[in-house]
Amino acid sequence: MQNVLIVGAGSGGTNILNLLLNSKFMNVSAIVDIDEQAPGLTIARNLGISHGTDWKPFLTNDVQIVFDVTGEKAVFDELLKNVKMNTLLIPGSVANLLVGLLNENKQFIQKIQTEMYRQRHIFNSIDEGMIGINHEGVIDFINESACTMLEVSDFEAIGKSIFEIIPDSKLVRVLSSGQPEVNDEMILPNGVKIVSSRYPLISAEGETFGAFALFKDMSEMIKLAEEITDLKSVKTMLEAIIHSSDDAISVVDEKGNGILVNPAYTRITGLTEDEVIGKPASVDINEGESIHMKVLKTKKPVRGVNMRIGEDNRDVIVNVAPIIVDQQVKGSIGVIHDITEMRSLMKELDWARQTIRKLESTCTFDDIHGSSADIGLAIDQAKIASKSDIPVMLRGEAGAGKELFANAIHSGSDRKSNKFIRLNCGAIDPAVIEKEIFGENVEQDPGKSLRAGLLEEAGKGTLFLDEVTSLPLSVQSRLLEYFVSQYSSESARIIVASSKNLEKAIHEGTFNMDFYYMLTRLSIRIPPLRTRKTDIPEVALHLLKKLNQEFGMNVERLSEEAIRRLQSYEWPGNVRELENVLSRAMIFMKHGSDVIGEEDIRRSLFTNEVKAGEDVLPEKSTLASVMDDYERTVLEKALDEHDGNKSLTANRLGISLRSLYYKMEKYKLI
Repeated sequence: MQNVLIVGAGSGGTNILNLLLNSKFMNVSAIVDIDEQAPGLTIARNLGISHGTDWKPFLTNDVQIVFDVTGEKAVFDELLKNVKMNTLLIPGSVANLLVGLLNENKQFIQKIQTEMYRQRHIFNSIDEGMIGINHEGVIDFINESACTMLEVSDFEAIGKSIFEIIPDSKLVRVLSSGQPEVNDEMILPNGVKIVSSRYPLISAEGETFGAFALFKDMSEMIKLAEEITDLKSVKTMLEAIIHSSDDAISVVDEKGNGILVNPAYTRITGLTEDEVIGKPASVDINEGESIHMKVLKTKKPVRGVNMRIGEDNRDVIVNVAPIIVDQQVKGSIGVIHDITEMRSLMKELDWARQTIRKLESTCTFDDIHGSSADIGLAIDQAKIASKSDIPVMLRGEAGAGKELFANAIHSGSDRKSNKFIRLNCGAIDPAVIEKEIFGENVEQDPGKSLRAGLLEEAGKGTLFLDEVTSLPLSVQSRLLEYFVSQYSSESARIIVASSKNLEKAIHEGTFNMDFYYMLTRLSIRIPPLRTRKTDIPEVALHLLKKLNQEFGMNVERLSEEAIRRLQSYEWPGNVRELENVLSRAMIFMKHGSDVIGEEDIRRSLFTNEVKAGEDVLPEKSTLASVMDDYERTVLEKALDEHDGNKSLTANRLGISLRSLYYKMEKYKLI
């Protein structure tokens, strides 16, 4: 390293000082200037470099280079006389030229480094893996995506033979042939499937000096293909649903021109697709404004509008909602209800709701609502039950939520990935219920093929036996034997429920005492709704959200008066009855309203709390007709409470099964 003396600490000397501070080959031994406040001297003081106002003391034999940047000829002449033979004296003009060249060189290097960094950033940012080799087959570049797919670092890969990293690589073949290979499938050493394209690197003289490959993880492509397939399936399914719906449906684009109608729309309006598609939304209106255009303008749904449409001038109720994508209105969809068909549509809706409930086989503890102490205790007990395999007894009135608890226990257990099967023991013929649970035995029925029972079908899942008191004693005994000899974590877990008095059933001889003690090792009592009326607002809000989805409505809340009316009722049918009341209230609501009022609840409740003068007789005012209407209502309510079970309904009403069938036929309920 050579020692340097700088004479002159102005701007020129300061530039040379800063330049030499980063040099690995030159050391600034001292810097001098007659001005003690010169900027170069200030830097020297801060860095501990020798400095002064006279250069003579610093011009020693150890100094190999002297920079004169004073610009004074006299100073240069005196320096020239005093420097040793082996010391190089550089005048200011040359020094400044050197500084300029070095600065330009530095800027050029920085520009190259910036460009290299930018290209390297782009190189590492692409999703495709990239790897290159030289003419000897040695890896000389690799990007981060390739490192990720190959599970190596660039430090491990660069400088290694391509065959050390990818034994089956075909890059060397491209290096030899000079011909590209495109979209070749292969498997990397770690099992990742890729699609690779390989290209030779050819110089300006036409010589191949290397090769590189671009490759992409096929799992991403497969995932994308599956997503596209799923989207097509969803589109096909939605179109099938729309076209199979008995509700008339019309869809318009953001300009209000028709883009889709279903056959029910054609049936109600009498207009074909050709008469609607591409035409303004008002084409089907005989009386009233276009709700589609109103929704497109306001970007808000409009519900329950009475209109007259179609060639037959039919009275309909229209619900229209905007289609919003990325916060932009892309069109609107309208559902048209023919009022003359409303009664049949409501029956179909009830059937759809029951179907949805049956299909919803998974519920969790989050689906059980209420903050009262009684329901909290039941939930805590159920959570404990979910962590064990012993049988569980759920006790509570009809409609209190026993099946919901059973489902939540299953979902919270280790068996949640297996089946949850429900069997209403009261709805099955006692003569066949044993085969239903245990299956048919070939030895007992040689002429029939073996059929698995629900215990076997459930596998390691859960079998829920509702209304267990309806089981014949023989089946109870066989289940007791199953608990004693076969019940384990490898067999189906059994949860039972009853709305009956088990102790009374034992006393009457219809329930096995040992079976009772086996089931009640873990017994959970689900409180009726009337004992936890503080939970009604929370439960009602949850049910409201559920019914909004089922009905395609947007009811936001219940009024305070409606809540108080609900809390004043005793709820013999519990949560199930509350759901039915809310669903009827949503039907009774005024068109365009989004709040259920007290009047809607009053009309929906089936109660004996009728005050004098509160209601007037309907138009069909004979006593016999009024009694018939009321009897039909009671029958419908009782059947609904017992999920259509005829035996339980007859017992609940205190009539014979034969009388029940007679009345159901009379009121066309079968």
